Amino acid sequence: MKVLVTGGAGFIGSHACRALLAEGHEVTVLDDLSSGDAAAIPQGCDFIHADLRDSLDALVGMDAVWHLAANPEVRTGETEPGSHYELNVQMTWDLLEGMRQHGVKKLVFTSTSTVYGTAEVMPTPEDYGPLYPISVYGGAKLACEALIAAQAGTFGLDALLFRFANVVGPGSNHGVTYDFVQKLRADPTCLEILGDGTQTKSYVHVADTVAAMVHASNAGLAGVHAFNVGSEDGIPVTEIANIVSDVLGVKPAYRFTGGASQGGAGWKGDVKHMGLAIDRMKALGWQPKHSSAEAIRDAARALA
Repeated sequence: MKVLVTGGAGFIGSHACRALLAEGHEVTVLDDLSSGDAAAIPQGCDFIHADLRDSLDALVGMDAVWHLAANPEVRTGETEPGSHYELNVQMTWDLLEGMRQHGVKKLVFTSTSTVYGTAEVMPTPEDYGPLYPISVYGGAKLACEALIAAQAGTFGLDALLFRFANVVGPGSNHGVTYDFVQKLRADPTCLEILGDGTQTKSYVHVADTVAAMVHASNAGLAGVHAFNVGSEDGIPVTEIANIVSDVLGVKPAYRFTGGASQGGAGWKGDVKHMGLAIDRMKALGWQPKHSSAEAIRDAARALA
């Protein structure tokens, strides 16, 4: 197929492009490089350097869209909430309208575990509800899911919605592992850890992530389907600090910010504990090859 990958110069996007090329698809990347890197785009991809909202003609002749372009920084929801609306909700709506106008009927969308908010059931299944996100990022992604479902119901779109745990691995340029590496490079004697240190979450290796996306895409599913993608375990933030410190060969003292106003979480909108049920993906024949700790260690090694 001819596949347009929005955000294909980004962390997950560049890995997705490699996986699509390996499947034999013709891949076109559309990215404005606001957070991506042109050097990360694999050879064999066509590249359009542009804002998606100004370049919907790129949809002409496409068989499918993998929509990864977004503002990925959860923490900016408090300081820059408008960017999550513009770069997640509005951009997705514009893309959907472009797909409708150009007759593109297949969509793969990267969503997030934060749509579940502070879930009372863990591991959290895809049919958990009601969904009350606690971050602007999570709310924006849930709004995108709703718009996609509505477009599918009205215009016959086939869509896969992937709700990711925290994705880590080679090429990552944000998140806790990246932050810890940067902090320890600046000061190997002391590591600031946001929150009270009791946060525990699931992490998934980027290779497992894109393998899940390809696997589900090849299943020939019609309509709209949501899939959790994560590892089958979780890891405390202090263990992440231990792993990163070990990889860098340092032994820092840990300093916790406390996060009392957020119940011990790292920032406003941070989900303190997260784990995903991945039974739907396993039923399709996929399962992760890495544990949370293995994924973190590989990401740290790549950043070291």
